[in-house]
Amino acid sequence: MKSNNKTTGILLISSAIALLIPYTLLTSSFEYPGILRQDTGTILSRFYQGGNSLIWTWFAFAVTGIPLIPAYIMIGKELENKASLARMATTIGVIGLVVQMIGLLRWTFVVPVLAETFVHATDEATKAAAILSFKTIHQFGGVLLGEHLGQLFTIAWTLMMTISFIKLKAMPQWVNMLGITSAVIYLFAQAELFATVIKGFPVWDMAGFFGSTLWLIWLIIVGIVFAGNKNQHS
Repeated sequence: MKSNNKTTGILLISSAIALLIPYTLLTSSFEYPGILRQDTGTILSRFYQGGNSLIWTWFAFAVTGIPLIPAYIMIGKELENKASLARMATTIGVIGLVVQMIGLLRWTFVVPVLAETFVHATDEATKAAAILSFKTIHQFGGVLLGEHLGQLFTIAWTLMMTISFIKLKAMPQWVNMLGITSAVIYLFAQAELFATVIKGFPVWDMAGFFGSTLWLIWLIIVGIVFAGNKNQHS
């Protein structure tokens, strides 16, 4: 169990830190996520201008979360006999990671085709078709799968694991509070998704940024505790 806890900790820490790298690159090179508030034609044109490097950056952003899957499973196996929520939390957490990955991969395998079609179109009908296709895949793959289901399942995993940590006294109290706080703030980011289909729906623009940032910090701290206190769950 000692080596398992250390491995789990390393996976959590490395994945959380690794996610920040492509995210930062997307922020600087593609003005993400602010670019999503622009009109679709601007998004597709900017994406096309980004070329292959932007496509690979999106791919990196999608797959850097893969190490979290075995980390979630290892935590679940370690705690499932001591905390009843742990096994269910593992299933929910892994599903959340997978659907978020699927949502992000649309930028690698779908959007490049639409962007090229839009930029090289010689008639307005083709441009309009590309715009409509982007909006459709964005609402389904991005809003519905990646952001709604993916984030909700991640929030549920976070809360369920925090409850398990509290029961087992596995984490310092302030770490548990950070987990709950990040999950609650992250939940408020769902309002922005409903605002895409319900006009005037109240939105806290910074909820997604603050929630996801606090969540990554919490994940790193949990990883540090697992890696440093090898005997804690043995």
